[in-house]
Amino acid sequence: MNITRKVTGDFRRVLLATMFFGATSGIFLSTLNNYLSDVHGFDAGNRGWLEFPRELPGFLIFIVMGFLLAHMRESRIAALAMVATAAGALGLAFLSPGVALLVVWIVVWSMGDHIIFTVEGPLGLKLAKRGGEGRRLGQLGGARNLGVILGVGSVWLMAKFIGDRYDLFYLLAGLSAMVAGVLYFRLTIGKEDASSRRMVYRREYHIFYAISALFGIRKQIFMVFGTWVLVSLHDVPVSTIALLYFVASALGVLLRPLLGDVIDWLGERKVLATDEIMLVFVCMIYGFASDIFSSPWDLWVLYGAYMLDHILFALRIARTTYLKKIAVDPADITPTISLGITIDHVVAMTLPVLSGLIWERYGHQWVFVLAGAIALGGFFICLRIRIPEQEV
Repeated sequence: MNITRKVTGDFRRVLLATMFFGATSGIFLSTLNNYLSDVHGFDAGNRGWLEFPRELPGFLIFIVMGFLLAHMRESRIAALAMVATAAGALGLAFLSPGVALLVVWIVVWSMGDHIIFTVEGPLGLKLAKRGGEGRRLGQLGGARNLGVILGVGSVWLMAKFIGDRYDLFYLLAGLSAMVAGVLYFRLTIGKEDASSRRMVYRREYHIFYAISALFGIRKQIFMVFGTWVLVSLHDVPVSTIALLYFVASALGVLLRPLLGDVIDWLGERKVLATDEIMLVFVCMIYGFASDIFSSPWDLWVLYGAYMLDHILFALRIARTTYLKKIAVDPADITPTISLGITIDHVVAMTLPVLSGLIWERYGHQWVFVLAGAIALGGFFICLRIRIPEQEV
């Protein structure tokens, strides 16, 4: 009974921490492109090169986590990640008069963001029953989306009534991250873990590594160039981006737990392969909606693609449940997720720069043709996923 009570209490804290971090992420992602354009005058080329320093912490996460895992358990690492996230948000709010400091604070924020993505899956798996990993991670995804709703809703209200006050947006994001950090710090799960864990590389995880690289492509399409189509080509204001994010996140509160159940039911192979096909479809909409549909219908179609991409983004948890099922040693999970993030950032740090150059020279359509072709190749990679029978 005491163990059950502890697990229940920890799950409640993880849900709340995930919700508050979701609010921070929602504020950041729904305002960043407008902030860069309005305050610092970025164009598509500038936006592309910024992804290199922003994604550098993800590239280095394998080394960073190697150090942290040698000294801390996942819950403490999550709390530390929230400290970095809060510092980055507050720096953007009050200490970014020029591009140099802007880059510094984005890197600090990004470090916290990438650290939390490394440990949130393992924390959720520690609170999951066998065979219900997708459901548990889906529940946490729903909590994240609820937080995004609160964060984006706050942006929308502030933008409507007091204007685009980016200092207040990021102040709120920093405070929300601080609350999440306190909740993570109070977790008791993982106390039995070894005090020092090593990083690993195994040939048995090669499909996971390949899927991680594919996720890096998907992330950049959604976070950078999908949104940039709306902002730069259609002059969509920050309040509308926030509203789109709000609607997609509201749908995600209901759909993410269901998608977790779908992963448990259909398996990672079918789910991840379907996701790649859907990504091809989304890329074609981003690239050619305005060539196929007349205004304003093209913009409404783009809104639909944006929300569909946002909802399907939740299927990333299938990577984590897949890794758990093929893990040679349960202690491999967090280190392998760390290596997976480093791999996806090899893509994340180079593709945006190349894509920004392609956008400027040949047009935005070719960025999404390239991304769609890579996603189609990813479909065939995902078809190679196999789960050992004894682990099902």
